[in-house]
Amino acid sequence: MIDAHFHIWRQADLPWLVGPMQPRIFGPYEPIRRDYPIAEYLADAAAGGITGAVYVQANWAPDRALDEVRFVAESARQAGFPVAIVAYADMLAGDVRPQLDATAREPSVRGVRMQLHWHENPLYRFASGPDLARDPVLRRNVAALAAYGWSFDLQVFAGQMEGAAELAAACPGVTFVLQHAGMLEDRSESGIAQWRAGMAALAAQPNIVSKLSGLGTFLRKNDPAHIASILRETVALFGAGRCLFGSNFPIEKLWTSYADLIAAYRAAAASLPEADQVQIFAGTARRTYRLT
Repeated sequence: MIDAHFHIWRQADLPWLVGPMQPRIFGPYEPIRRDYPIAEYLADAAAGGITGAVYVQANWAPDRALDEVRFVAESARQAGFPVAIVAYADMLAGDVRPQLDATAREPSVRGVRMQLHWHENPLYRFASGPDLARDPVLRRNVAALAAYGWSFDLQVFAGQMEGAAELAAACPGVTFVLQHAGMLEDRSESGIAQWRAGMAALAAQPNIVSKLSGLGTFLRKNDPAHIASILRETVALFGAGRCLFGSNFPIEKLWTSYADLIAAYRAAAASLPEADQVQIFAGTARRTYRLT
């Protein structure tokens, strides 16, 4: 089994873990306001039978993006555990390629994430504006990832999905990995309808895959029924060969254990053909992030 979305960190390296407590999208975070080394992650993940994992950037200060990559790579080497890395790069820079060239010196890097999600609720807002996916500079820089063979981890809310689909269409040489199955935060009837329409637009782009991760973010609990609903709808749209599991640990550790989390996902996928389950829990991640 492959975990396609996890983090490790040192408290001193993350601005949002240092100084006064800052509100976060996932709520109070005192239990994870500390170091979370790879040894603890491996202990947490042992219940899932993890054979590979993908670290996704955890918002170190932007000018320390290379330090983050080096820290994670060295942690992985010390643990003897196969970890690929999705790094940060400023995709609004005039030319992102110097950043990518420096990052590429670490061979375990497989992609880039710059979070584009913007919301009217300031607590949910991360990007500087709602339509960055339509920014011509960002589009040019994302397209540059094709030359490196790297993916772009795409993080947007439902209202931004049309622009995100346009971005994917403009960059056919890049694989896009939709974070957290589209981050369904509005579970009203209209909110779900908007999410479904946006997800259908994204699924229509063949170079987008969807990550089944972070589904407890807005519930702040491990809800097997919610996971099953999102998994079923996402697989129906994208197909199992374009869906992949990610734990989002240690964020989800705020409200659940890894064993309970993976049990919920396994139960959600239990009615699918075995071949589809293999894709969701290993095959898609292996292809997307070029894992051996």
